[in-house]
Amino acid sequence: MEESIREINLKEREQKEKAAEKECRKEEARNYSPLVLAFLGDSVYEREIRERIVREGNASPNELNRRSSLLAKASTQAAMAQALLSELTDEEVAIYRRGRNANPHTMAKNATVADYRRATGLEALMGYLFLCGEEARCRELIGRGIEKTKDVQ
Repeated sequence: MEESIREINLKEREQKEKAAEKECRKEEARNYSPLVLAFLGDSVYEREIRERIVREGNASPNELNRRSSLLAKASTQAAMAQALLSELTDEEVAIYRRGRNANPHTMAKNATVADYRRATGLEALMGYLFLCGEEARCRELIGRGIEKTKDVQ
């Protein structure tokens, strides 16, 4: 009996420590500029897209690149962002807006300003979630975004 109480107390302490560590990561992630978050989020998004495409089945590198390019372009990311907005937490919406409203000094060749900004917001959110250790949430959102925007791709 006494041992099980100690185990419960140990588990509770571990949970509190994990929660405190997660909050510390969130605070650190909030301190990065939205464009730094988007820089990181671009690679997080790209890696997830490539992994999903490879898992669909073997194909030539040229075909894999064509498929990943369709999902990585700004207009597709912008459509995903719009489709996902209602599913985001208040905190995630705030990070997305910070990224969307940031003033990048570059522009994608084949994107409207609005699409580019929404895509930057989505990438900033991916970077933030990654830094917070919430890779599963990144995968979930990307998967939901792909499903919701199949007609755009």
